Amino acid sequence: MHHPAPAYAVPFAIDRTDAPRCYGLVNTGTEPVDGLTLTHLGNGYCPPLAVHRLEPGRGLSIAVFGADREDTGVVIVRWRRPDRSEYLWRMSLVGTGPGA
Repeated sequence: MHHPAPAYAVPFAIDRTDAPRCYGLVNTGTEPVDGLTLTHLGNGYCPPLAVHRLEPGRGLSIAVFGADREDTGVVIVRWRRPDRSEYLWRMSLVGTGPGA
């Protein structure tokens, strides 16, 4: 009998303390993520970001210029796990205060 692999939880937490101008993205998983890219869709401008590797516990900042609090859009987060499988996550930038 075939048993499906357990679900893989998104390994990131978002810090919205400085929203809507800056967001923190922290790798809260147990393994490094490779080939991390972030692409912004929506109001304002967020420079595309690419990071070769983000180790567990490490984070990065996402700056959004010209954004308003009501409609800042989304960021598409793309990464690879150590087994080279690729994942995409649509992260909403709307909201204030710390959270994930």
